[in-house]
Amino acid sequence: MQKIIITAIVLAMCSSVFSQKKETDEYIQFDDRKNTVHGVYIGLTQHLGELSDEWASFTTLKLAYVANRKLEIGVAGTFFFSEQPNTTGVFRGDETLLIGGYAGLHLEPILFGTKFISVSFPILIGGGAITLLEEKESGGYDFTTDEIDAGKIEFDSFFIVEPGVNLQYNISRFVQLETGVKYRFSDAFRVVHSDKDYMNGFSAGLGLKIGIFNMGRKKKKIKDDF
Repeated sequence: MQKIIITAIVLAMCSSVFSQKKETDEYIQFDDRKNTVHGVYIGLTQHLGELSDEWASFTTLKLAYVANRKLEIGVAGTFFFSEQPNTTGVFRGDETLLIGGYAGLHLEPILFGTKFISVSFPILIGGGAITLLEEKESGGYDFTTDEIDAGKIEFDSFFIVEPGVNLQYNISRFVQLETGVKYRFSDAFRVVHSDKDYMNGFSAGLGLKIGIFNMGRKKKKIKDDF
């Protein structure tokens, strides 16, 4: 009886090893990341520039699809503000605050996308709105006295095109850093008690992208018999 049991155990072990070897022989693993390099990401950038001859801050949020490391297609929105001197004397305090935002279509052709450092040419096409706040006696900013008394907040809209050039640092499949400069072209806008003005001007800064820049993965494939 002991011999029979030992023999059965040995045969079972041999059968298991043989079946594993057979499965390994029938399947091979391959890396599809060289063939499938599409991806998606969410990005945040911070730029500094000028607006009406004064320093301004531009914070942009992007959501985009990356096609074969050669082109990004998505949407982007920018929030901006700039402290301006109260030269008219109409407003409270010594300064006013231009504040607003714009959003639109984001396109970004990419060169050398497979390298650690690549070059890209982003462009945003869209529109936005802007208003002006005046300084409060208690600190901070608020809508102007005229607007508050009238019960109506005055905004003005504008069309904008913002091309640029970036250096992108491909840290991993999930993280990219970027640095670059942009230039804003816009039509005229007018805020309360002010002459016509434009969003035109340079800005420079850096950003972070987080997502999946290469959706390829390791796969199993049935090995051909020949």
